[in-house]
Amino acid sequence: MPVGTLVIVESPAKARTISKFLGRGYTVKASIGHVRDLPKSQFGVDVENNFEPRYITIRGKGKILNELRESAKKADRVLLATDPDREGEAISWHLVEALKLSPAHAQRIQFHEITAEAVKAALKSPRPIDRHLVDAYQARRVLDRIVGYKLSPLLWNKVKAGLSAGRVQSVAVRLITDREREIEEFVPEEYWTVTGTFAKAPGANGRAGAAFSAKLWGRGQEKLDLPDEETTRRILAELENARCVIKSIKRGERRRRPAPPFTTSTLQQEASRKLRFSARKTMNVAQQLYEGLSLGSEGTVGLITYMRTDSTNVAESAQKEAQRVIDQKYGAKFRPAQPPTYRSRAGAQEAHEAIRPTSVKREPDKVRPYLTRDQYRLYKLIWERFVASQMAPAVFDTLTVDIAAGDYVFRATGSTLTFEGFMKVYMEGTDEDVQDDEEQRLPADLEEGQLLHCLGLEPKQHFTQPPPRYTEATLVKALEEKGIGRPSTYAQILDTIVRRGYVELKDRRFHPTELGTVVVDLLKEHFPQVIDVEFTARMEAHLDRIEEGDADWVDVIQKFYGPFEEALARAQKEMKAVEIEDEVTDELCPNCGRNLVVKWGRFGKFLACPGYPECKFTKPILNEIGVACPRCGEGQIVERRTRRGRVFYGCSRYPECDFTSWQRPAGKNCPRCGTHMVEQRRGGEVVRLACANKECGYTAAPAEASVSAAGTKA
Repeated sequence: MPVGTLVIVESPAKARTISKFLGRGYTVKASIGHVRDLPKSQFGVDVENNFEPRYITIRGKGKILNELRESAKKADRVLLATDPDREGEAISWHLVEALKLSPAHAQRIQFHEITAEAVKAALKSPRPIDRHLVDAYQARRVLDRIVGYKLSPLLWNKVKAGLSAGRVQSVAVRLITDREREIEEFVPEEYWTVTGTFAKAPGANGRAGAAFSAKLWGRGQEKLDLPDEETTRRILAELENARCVIKSIKRGERRRRPAPPFTTSTLQQEASRKLRFSARKTMNVAQQLYEGLSLGSEGTVGLITYMRTDSTNVAESAQKEAQRVIDQKYGAKFRPAQPPTYRSRAGAQEAHEAIRPTSVKREPDKVRPYLTRDQYRLYKLIWERFVASQMAPAVFDTLTVDIAAGDYVFRATGSTLTFEGFMKVYMEGTDEDVQDDEEQRLPADLEEGQLLHCLGLEPKQHFTQPPPRYTEATLVKALEEKGIGRPSTYAQILDTIVRRGYVELKDRRFHPTELGTVVVDLLKEHFPQVIDVEFTARMEAHLDRIEEGDADWVDVIQKFYGPFEEALARAQKEMKAVEIEDEVTDELCPNCGRNLVVKWGRFGKFLACPGYPECKFTKPILNEIGVACPRCGEGQIVERRTRRGRVFYGCSRYPECDFTSWQRPAGKNCPRCGTHMVEQRRGGEVVRLACANKECGYTAAPAEASVSAAGTKA
């Protein structure tokens, strides 16, 4: 006789956490992700029959399905507790289909955080499978299958074997290649600035006022441009004996609001900026925090809410808890009169919440003993961001001073922080390419009509700069802003385009390869819609409409498929084969004596014999950085790549010496403890050297690496 309730989730970790919240009568089991999918070896879509997908059981999942089937037979009811999004709904639906569960027997529950309260509340609100969400999933899956399985073989035939194309991945590569062309075609334009140093004229005591700087702003009421040295020198001559007097002083107040709590996209961006995490690493660590970790006597609990979300909404209970913590920890003045609200981007699922701690009371340092270093750093980032988002704005007193120098106007701006507000807890990171003009603290005793001494004028030549190459953070931001794909898929997309050899990561920036450029150009020519940014965004909007029940998924696919099939037929006839010649090296094959060539593989470049398949000799490309191994002293440090394309550094004598480092060794030892130093980079530039021994903490400017241990500690 059936007894109890079977709860099915995706992962064993999630199952372990939830099982501790439920009492007798509940059995919690994991499907270990998806149980069915389209076949890898076949197209798997019946185009003639309304694009019906032909799902098969994923290899290795037969045993899991049998166990779940037997458990379902013994249960009074089955609750499908997969993740609260389109993918989670699809997994539940696949389970219903594969296990042949009836709607009366199986229902769906969902929760946005894995806590006892959230899980028990979800048990009280079971619902049927949401067919709109399932249809949206199927549309996306079928659409991606059509593009991938139709275009990839074409690229194999016309370019080289092993290539792939994707509805979103190819557009991401296009953004990178387009940016590279902008950089190559960029023509710098010259411009000049003039900065004056001023001070209040000496008073009766003979003392001059404090010096401050101001930039040449304009002439009369018009802003002035300085296009070249000749113009600048002419103006400097006119300013040489000019009388300088304060024309106007404007005082004001500026309030700076905190950044909203994290969404999936902004979490990936900020973790990249502040923690140097890849998008994939961010999502993996966030998954661990969400699914639950053991916190000693408190037991196993999920530390954050669901990390795949595009909403900035916050539950009222979480806001109230944050307000109490802010009052206790920082004081009532740091709490705004009304809880802040934030506007989510268009199309966001408002039923979801932002990424936040499940309990603000779990301060990062309190849970630190139970977390790994990466878990702690990401949790701390999420906790601080959320708490700051619920705090009062920072307040600045602002001051703008216009100085008349003859017909010309110099302008000085300054600000003084008068109330920290949220900045006491957290400051949002900025992209390395965003540079704010630093504001100075101006003298407090300045008055209109005051005579000033000009202590000097500094002309400076500048050139406009090309747009910067994308980092992971800026590429994720661009994809989201343009409405391409979903933030939950960005980690996989970035990983794929690197592994396929379409782009390379150098100093944390994406560079297109020759292969990536060739493929993008071919797709632009023959499949302009598929690789068009605006078209891809419109298709994403159609998928959202399916999810909302406002569009039929078969109709959406049909409208895409007809023109795509026509373009495919033309391309098969008209697309010319492109041969990307292998780079020939001077190194000889030890087996047959041919010159080895550079080839691309899943994990980047490698050397291979051109005599394949007769000669199968290969060897990795080892890029020496000119630093001896700090462990063995015999080998050289070489640049290597992980399977995900991430660069790391190791000894050339591997496996005899297994030294490895994520950071580039500097070839110097720490003057404090003797451990090797590593480079810390920003924007491709070495900004400091740091001791690899975290407990030591010694840092120095690159030129100061050999000074004594009396240097500063970060």
